[in-house]
Amino acid sequence: MPDPSIFSLAGKIAVVTGASRGIGAAIASGLQNAGATVFGLSRSGTAPQGASGIACDLSDDAAIESAFRTIAARGDRIDALVNAAGISLPAQSAESELARFRATVATDLTGAYAAILAAHPLLKNAGSAAIVNVTSINSVRGFPGNPGYVAAKAGLAGLTRALAADYAADGIRVNALAPGYVATEMTAKSFADPVMHEDRRRHTMLGRWGQPADMVGAAIFLTSDASAYVTGQEIFVDGGWIAKGLAISSDSKS
Repeated sequence: MPDPSIFSLAGKIAVVTGASRGIGAAIASGLQNAGATVFGLSRSGTAPQGASGIACDLSDDAAIESAFRTIAARGDRIDALVNAAGISLPAQSAESELARFRATVATDLTGAYAAILAAHPLLKNAGSAAIVNVTSINSVRGFPGNPGYVAAKAGLAGLTRALAADYAADGIRVNALAPGYVATEMTAKSFADPVMHEDRRRHTMLGRWGQPADMVGAAIFLTSDASAYVTGQEIFVDGGWIAKGLAISSDSKS
């Protein structure tokens, strides 16, 4: 019979970016409940109760370096890094579209890589560590109106595979967790719109939107010993969105 302790994070040290709200906050709380000591990075410096909040803007290289120096001063290792920070900027004028693209990629892709580079020495010190990059169904599907977000998430999925190869010799596993439509501040507009809400609900196999808490189980799996032989993978936690074929209306008989 499998030993349930393989899912325990007792004694492990985890860092979660984007920990102040939404998916990042849920994962930070979930890892803590599984036994980890959690450092939560966010622009506001806030984190769930029990986690140590550190102010850090992932578009600022100096802020990232400072945050990980603070963490290093409290210990010589990190067992898990979860990159959950992300932005999705609203469409503006045509003149600002390139700026919107650059700002999105700077946080959602470049910022994640900068955090990984800053954390790498501490992850290596752990001997066996895990990186989890929070991507999206946007990493493999084309969505309209936000090319920077789609490009960043696809790039983050590619970065996950690349670093899984680069870091295997250091004992560091690198995987991605890809949410579907989850009810957060980022998706508040489509969640509140009856037509958009229903379109997205029906596109899932499970017939509902995700909640931030739905991401926690996969995050615990990917940061625990339960996934000791898993690396370079992107796990979709999307209610069946990616796997679904024909979307049938609720009143259809065929």
